[in-house]
Parts: sequence; structure tokens; C-alpha cells
Amino acid sequence: MSEQKKELVVVAIENGTVIDHIPPDKLFKVVSILHVDTLDSQITIGNNLKSGKMGKKGIIKITGKYYEPNVINKIALIAPNAKLNIIKDYKVIEKRNISLPDEINGIIACLNPKCITNNEPIKTRFHVVDKDNITVKCHYCEQMIQQEDIKMK
Repeated sequence: MSEQKKELVVVAIENGTVIDHIPPDKLFKVVSILHVDTLDSQITIGNNLKSGKMGKKGIIKITGKYYEPNVINKIALIAPNAKLNIIKDYKVIEKRNISLPDEINGIIACLNPKCITNNEPIKTRFHVVDKDNITVKCHYCEQMIQQEDIKMK
């Protein structure tokens, strides 16, 4: 009797968003950013899947949902090398690397309690000073924040 190779294949989606190549230890932070618990859509989440590039990866497929740039920027802060695929009629119509912009507005809280953004109704503004190690600097008080210390608003 021959041994057959069995593999579970994740079903393709007709329309929606696929976020792929998420580091396994960051997957559930990305899930939290996407608020998938509030969606009435088909959602597939896979973690520790085999990856030729990464060894292991996470993936999220969300049917019928597309995200605004500010949500993608939040993901970039957590998983800067993830891939974003936009699916229409079962075809990838847009495929891009998630990357940090040079400036991030309104999605990170400044850690400096004396910063004007923590004391006045002013939208936060951060300059990305290191895209590889994810370091941002507050435009107003110049507080530097590393990836592990970033707090989303």
C-alpha cells in the first residue's frame, strides 16, 4: 500500500482581501487590528503554515472586505514585510508589499505624557525614521518610539 501525501488547501475567495506572509508571532495582533470579530464575512486564519521564504507564516483571508490605508499602515507597524492581495472574481487584481509610509498620522499614541497630543485635541503625527527596525519620532515632542513600544490609538 502506497503512502499518499495529504495537504489541507485553504479555499480561494471570490472577492476580498488576503494578507499573507505575516510572522506567526504577529498574526493575532494583525487579527486584532482588522477587527475580524465584528465582521459578518467568511474569514480564514492560518498560522504556522509552511513558507519557503520565512519557514513559517500566518495568513488571513477576508471575504468581501477591503481596508483603508490607515488600517494597512497599522499592519505595517506590526508586520512590515507582509503582503497584501486584493481579490476580485477569484483573481488577484492588486498585489503589493505592505510598507510603512514616511509619515503616520492619527494612529499611534505618543508615549510622552507631556506631549501636546496627550493634552490637547491634536491628531498625532509621527515621522518614520527607521523602516527596517520600525522606529518613529513624534513630530511635536520628538519622542522616539521603537516597534515593541508602539501603542495604537
